[in-house]
Amino acid sequence: MSKKKAVVVLDYGSGNLRSAVRAVERAGATVTLTGDRHAAEAADGLLVPGVGAYAACMAGLRAVDGPRAIGRRLAGGRPVLGICVGMQVLFERGVEHGVETEGCDEWPGVVERLQAPVVPHMGWNTVDVPTGTRMFAGVADERFYFVHSYGVRSWELETNGRTTPPLVTWADHGGDRFVAAVENGPLWATQFHPEKSGDAGAQLLQNWVQSL
Repeated sequence: MSKKKAVVVLDYGSGNLRSAVRAVERAGATVTLTGDRHAAEAADGLLVPGVGAYAACMAGLRAVDGPRAIGRRLAGGRPVLGICVGMQVLFERGVEHGVETEGCDEWPGVVERLQAPVVPHMGWNTVDVPTGTRMFAGVADERFYFVHSYGVRSWELETNGRTTPPLVTWADHGGDRFVAAVENGPLWATQFHPEKSGDAGAQLLQNWVQSL
């Protein structure tokens, strides 16, 4: 029997973390909920959750040295999964109510308000998955649960053949297209909540844990 993978769910004061912890445990990992940077850097996998305002999440993340932990993990090719605002903070910046906040800048791009007739985008939605995905293995045609008013509406990272380009998954709400998920080497992220997405979300988290 192979040893279970150790995952840290980063606790920086954002949202209901227990559902994320339980979901990753069900996916087959042992999970520690902590804000300790050293534990976050040492784990087999790091999950960065996020609920609420971009600026508040970034402030909380900085308070526990989260951007440094994320950066150091990625520099060593060690897996990180961002969920919801935990995905958004991986981009260069966020703009909410005219306030611009610097993000972790792992990817270029801006998180901005969705341009749809009804916001927030709340509920189940299909996603447009690229070929070659590991994240969506077995669940490419399923629906996932979204709750957000902001998103990344254009993908700006060009690798020009120097490195393997990230796999970007899109979704549509009210005619507005936005990034629903990204697979970029060790860095994976979802705008939707896999921990609230039933069997499909459970399979996606299992895919991540198995990739560690």
